[in-house]
Amino acid sequence: MWNISELVVAFILSATTALLVTPIISRLAIKFNAVDKPDTNRKSHNGIKPSLGGLSIFIGAAVGFIYLQPVNVHMTAITIGALIMIITGMLDDIFDLKPLYKLAGQISAAVVVVSSGLVIEKLTLPFMGTVYIDNFGIILTILWIVAASNAINLIDGLDGLAAGVSGIGLASILIMGIMDYRIIVVYLTTILIGGCIGFLFHNFYPAKIFMGDTGALFLGYSIAVISMLGLFKNVAFFSFIVPIIVIAVPVFDTLLAIIRRAINKQGIATADRNHIHYQLIKAGYSHRAAVLIIYGFSAFFGSMAIVFNSTRLLTSLFIFLFIILGIQLIAELAGVTVSQRRPIMDSIQKIKGVIKAKQRL
Repeated sequence: MWNISELVVAFILSATTALLVTPIISRLAIKFNAVDKPDTNRKSHNGIKPSLGGLSIFIGAAVGFIYLQPVNVHMTAITIGALIMIITGMLDDIFDLKPLYKLAGQISAAVVVVSSGLVIEKLTLPFMGTVYIDNFGIILTILWIVAASNAINLIDGLDGLAAGVSGIGLASILIMGIMDYRIIVVYLTTILIGGCIGFLFHNFYPAKIFMGDTGALFLGYSIAVISMLGLFKNVAFFSFIVPIIVIAVPVFDTLLAIIRRAINKQGIATADRNHIHYQLIKAGYSHRAAVLIIYGFSAFFGSMAIVFNSTRLLTSLFIFLFIILGIQLIAELAGVTVSQRRPIMDSIQKIKGVIKAKQRL
């Protein structure tokens, strides 16, 4: 069992370290030209801003990690994978890597994790129980790590957005880790939340520094891996969907981006200003209000995930309906066009029909 005082100390160490090292990282970023320049196609800030801020989150979490010294059979591989993600992000922030090279770094980190034996081995499905997926679990694990990393990366478009959404998602996982008595999950989420909060002091609007790909890839990777240490191992119905609910906002934004770019016949990596956060600003919300609205949705989905994680089938179905309604509300607020929403809404209506049919049985 964990020691509460140790967790509090680890949190304070992580948050304080991230808070204090961020100005140093900011100066280093400028020195190495790791800066974010204004871009009318994909960015909303004015003037040059130092990037590499994710390194502050990593250093803060590392200090907390050294203090707690969490033990797990997969920890060496997880640490190596995290370092690969950090290095990949730093290289991209400094040299603006080609998407293929960045993807190679993400896959490399995922492969290291998989090689340690940490894979998604089973999915718990309604009416079917636990389904073991054997070798397909390796592919699914790599896809999950890469997808989560890119989801956080894509939502990193407004000051404080990615760090705040990640912190809220990690807080949700922390609560589920406490409920399920998963010590390793509690340890890792505690130090990561501390790192995010310490960094947010410098990153919330108006930001003095951005986390860059260094932070986005690291946080997405961390959320994906911690989910495999805890959430995917749960035996509750729909357990496979809980980790996705935790980061529903960036996942939904990523799916919309893929659909939007497919409709417009653009490459998946093409930059644009049509993400949820930009649409909120176009709808008339201020920068700060748009970020807080998405924080609110993230907290909503995180709360749903916590309840979802420990409920029975019928309750899970009702919660799933609430989640779908939440996604629809995001689409409305973000001003998504009818052509972009139609494929998603059609799928949602089919899911609703299936759920109602099951309830009548």
